[in-house]
Amino acid sequence: MLFAHDTEMNLKAATALVNSLFSSPRDSDRLSTTDDLDEFFREHSYNFAPRATTELLGEVQALRAPLRDLLTSPRDEAAETVNAWLSEAGALPQLVRHDALDWHVHAVPTDAHVPVQMRVETAMALIDLIRSDELSRLAVCADEQCEGIVLDLSRNRSRRFCSTTCGNRAAVAAYRARQS
Repeated sequence: MLFAHDTEMNLKAATALVNSLFSSPRDSDRLSTTDDLDEFFREHSYNFAPRATTELLGEVQALRAPLRDLLTSPRDEAAETVNAWLSEAGALPQLVRHDALDWHVHAVPTDAHVPVQMRVETAMALIDLIRSDELSRLAVCADEQCEGIVLDLSRNRSRRFCSTTCGNRAAVAAYRARQS
């Protein structure tokens, strides 16, 4: 494990949220209904999130572009954004343990508005990457048709694509190029 389990969970949730719009195929929004949002909350352990409403869906969708900007920012710029987001939220990091999760960090109360929790948890996860100079673990997908984010937690830093779809598309294109 490279990072604490909550750091990895929050990075995975942030990249999944960004990629719900920006990864290929970009013609489909994979977070377009309240049911999609409820599934996202379940999948990424947002156990304190209320049932999704249309208003909450819009607020979470609005996080995707700023999160993408943060995840693709240079180190100093990312640090400034992290500090601003934590300050705006009045974040006060505390160790908590709940559900099946062992000790981890929450910086806002569990009853905080979900988009605030998502921003703060992403900012807290980025702290670890910035401090350890590991922002290279985040990159834009190598597929030219995609703007998704790649979170590479592999030991050898070999991940280049945000999804199997993008990797397969690149492999097929390379195969066809070799055949012609």
